[in-house]
Amino acid sequence: MNPWSEHVVPRVTDLVLGRSPVTRLRERALAPARGVVLDLGSGSAPNLPLMPPAVGKVLAVEPSMTARRLARRRTGPPLEYAGLDGAALDLPDDAVDTVVSTFTLCTIPDLDAALREARRVLRPGGRFLFLDHGLAPDPGVQRWQHRLTGVQQRLVAGCHLERAVDRRITAAGFEIESLEHARMPGPSVISHLYLGCAA
Repeated sequence: MNPWSEHVVPRVTDLVLGRSPVTRLRERALAPARGVVLDLGSGSAPNLPLMPPAVGKVLAVEPSMTARRLARRRTGPPLEYAGLDGAALDLPDDAVDTVVSTFTLCTIPDLDAALREARRVLRPGGRFLFLDHGLAPDPGVQRWQHRLTGVQQRLVAGCHLERAVDRRITAAGFEIESLEHARMPGPSVISHLYLGCAA
């Protein structure tokens, strides 16, 4: 990981995605979480204090050591680190009750492999909860998302603007049970959100 991605991006992400409008969206996305939770790309652990009482433990996947250090200030359920790469989880099959991903599906390099891994480690009856920005419904915005994704990837540690989150989740074998399209404050190329639950 280069110095910009390791030292700057985690701090900026912590500030930008820690604002109250985003926190309220996180709370809604995480409300169904229960049992043992796998947090894909946990970052500075902004999800930890928002976990509902039904959560007993959080297993975090996070490659950035800076983000892990920032996470030490968070409180919530017990937190254990379970690896660096969501595409190659060192967990047995059917190991967790809930998988959560908030603002990380845009960045995981091998997203399809990570989603397959999430499905593998999720117990029968478990839920995959997601909140992420992605491909907007407006064709004009989509054109700009495709144009600017290369710049965004260089600035924000590989973040894609144009991923159709719902389609990628269903392609990995999940069935989406609920899906809401929302917006967060900011330019239209980054503000279209997918908030939902899949089984």
